[in-house]
Amino acid sequence: MDETPLLIEIADGVATLTLNRPAALNSLNRALRTALVATLAEMDARDDVRVIILTGTGRAFCAGLDVKELGQSGHNVTENVDGGDMGSAITGLRKPIIAAINGLAVTGGFEITLACDIVLAARSAFFQDTHAKIGLLPGWGLSQRLSRAIGPYRAKEISLSARRVPAEEAAALGFVTRVVADDDLLPAARAVALAIARWPADHIGRIKSLIDRGYEMPLGEALRFEAEEARASNAQVTLPTRS
Repeated sequence: MDETPLLIEIADGVATLTLNRPAALNSLNRALRTALVATLAEMDARDDVRVIILTGTGRAFCAGLDVKELGQSGHNVTENVDGGDMGSAITGLRKPIIAAINGLAVTGGFEITLACDIVLAARSAFFQDTHAKIGLLPGWGLSQRLSRAIGPYRAKEISLSARRVPAEEAAALGFVTRVVADDDLLPAARAVALAIARWPADHIGRIKSLIDRGYEMPLGEALRFEAEEARASNAQVTLPTRS
């Protein structure tokens, strides 16, 4: 019997999506990519979901594309993955998404990590960009997001050498929010999600958009953008009078 490639649990306004191909290190075959893109869009549209957690089963978060499936397809890599941009599927969400990195996050798994809003990592987790090793170029945002997160010099060293980056180093560099004990990973991710989920969903979405859109602009332009957005939004708010 085929395993369900993506597990879904919804409780208290939090949707937990679990990549579920542990025997293949949660590598992204076509079925999993299709399910993940569709489910992310569905969760973003649901009124009972305010925050999304993305994690994996077993000893991997995600090992990237399913190389075995690609090799058997008879098509080149671009033909196989066109229309399945995981980075855009994540960054296009209105709702916050927390990556809970339970193990290795390699190549495409690394790209997915960088697209999320908040990244918590188990102490045993590590990250690796193997594009140089396997002769591919990143297409889901790794080369651009990593360099913006940690600077181009560090990003080049990690990507060109294809070395492993342990969770503690990733946090020190700045692309992991926090490292926790392995057994505490999902409870910690859920605690962060619940802290976010208690606030009005529309307002959380506006703040997330403000940060994301502004980060893509030069500072002066971003400051003007923030001021304009705040002026329009805050004009609709009247605070209660305190006695």
